[in-house]
Amino acid sequence: MSELTAEAFIAALWDNQSDIELEKIGRYFKSGRGDYGEGDRFIGVRMGTVFQLAKQFVAMAPDEIETLLESDIHEARAGAVSIMAKQYGLKKTSEARRGELAALYLRRHDRINNWDLVDLGAPQVLGAWLRDKDRAVLYELARSDMLWERRTAMFATMAFIRLRQFDDIMAIAEILVDDPQDLINKVVGGMLRTVAMHDKPLVEAFLARHAATMPRTALRYAIEHFPPEERTGWLGRKAR
Repeated sequence: MSELTAEAFIAALWDNQSDIELEKIGRYFKSGRGDYGEGDRFIGVRMGTVFQLAKQFVAMAPDEIETLLESDIHEARAGAVSIMAKQYGLKKTSEARRGELAALYLRRHDRINNWDLVDLGAPQVLGAWLRDKDRAVLYELARSDMLWERRTAMFATMAFIRLRQFDDIMAIAEILVDDPQDLINKVVGGMLRTVAMHDKPLVEAFLARHAATMPRTALRYAIEHFPPEERTGWLGRKAR
């Protein structure tokens, strides 16, 4: 096994590089001029392979993880966040190290700058850290000018679902309900959909206030599991 360094991880990525995979990646990530991922560099490594490598490098030290985050290679940054999430979830990981990982996520959010990177770490690192702590930072992120910080604010709350703690989820959804970015509309609607599986009246009360004006994407995601006739009714409110 190589040393658990950023350099070794990137070398392992290049060992698994594929031009065929690079072509496929272009279908899932918008990195062209004017797109949300403009300038992001992919080399062509399957995400499944990235995650396998993350398991092998799971004991990487935080300073090396930060070095990996600084890479201009997207798969390297995905590996860094995956290592953070996997390391956080290990039973043997100390509370001090978990706090260090959550702090790293927040401090280097400038490098967690695409939807998949946020989704890999927001619930598993930041949300998990905040389960028994003050959550004011999520409200700061929800009001950020940065798209990815707003997505983190909403998606990190997934960690609260098992605790059946929905207050912060609904409050952050209120802040982001009219967000102009589709990637935020999707995660807001997705979180409302998840809450509805546990407390449908809570979500219905939210929709009663916002269905007529909220983005259609968010509304459709929120009501995805409602009976057909209920979906029609809520979508009808949007048409008014």
